[in-house]
Amino acid sequence: MSSSDAKLELYDDYASATESMEGQMAVPSAANRNTTDPGAPNFSTLDEPIKDTFLRDVKAVGVKFYHVMIPKEKNTLLRDWDLWGPLILCTFMGTIIQGTANDKGDGGPEFAQFFVIVWFGAMIVTLNSKLLGGNISFFQSVCVLGYCLTPCAVALMVCRIILVAEQTAFLFFLRLLVAATGFGWATYASIIFLGDSQPSNRKALAVYPIFLFYFIISWLVVSHSNV
Repeated sequence: MSSSDAKLELYDDYASATESMEGQMAVPSAANRNTTDPGAPNFSTLDEPIKDTFLRDVKAVGVKFYHVMIPKEKNTLLRDWDLWGPLILCTFMGTIIQGTANDKGDGGPEFAQFFVIVWFGAMIVTLNSKLLGGNISFFQSVCVLGYCLTPCAVALMVCRIILVAEQTAFLFFLRLLVAATGFGWATYASIIFLGDSQPSNRKALAVYPIFLFYFIISWLVVSHSNV
């Protein structure tokens, strides 16, 4: 075999190897993934319009909010976790609470302070869950704790509406009742989602930090929402 033939053969081998490495970058979705049929078509997000991608993500976040308000189905938050919902809730609540601060600066926490309280508190609760032997990932736990702030966010909006009227003792207790309802709902929903991830003999140790986490957030809703 001459040198030119050898070079030609090497070039053909290189071209064949290049073609074999080329393929379609497809990410199968849960709806289109079919493990029993290897010939089933895959769903490619590369060819999907940006609008469809955005609407699909918004719908996924909305479904998680729905499951928090009606905590019956617990697999969605744990399987398809994300941090978009917690980020939206934290930004929304921090902005509203910060707006109640008066000129003396003692009317409520700054946005950064509330942001740190929420995320640092969620990380501490998650770390405690992991140390107790919980079989849940770090980001799954943070996702659940963040989404379960939804009742507290609703309570904050209601308290702000109540503050439009001239404040009396009755309205203060009404705000206290609203915040307590949001606190109870948030704690209940988080326990529904995270309860099964803890050993049965350590559930009380895992629930107590969750209780304190939402209690602090709810206390901020009541005590720092008065203008």
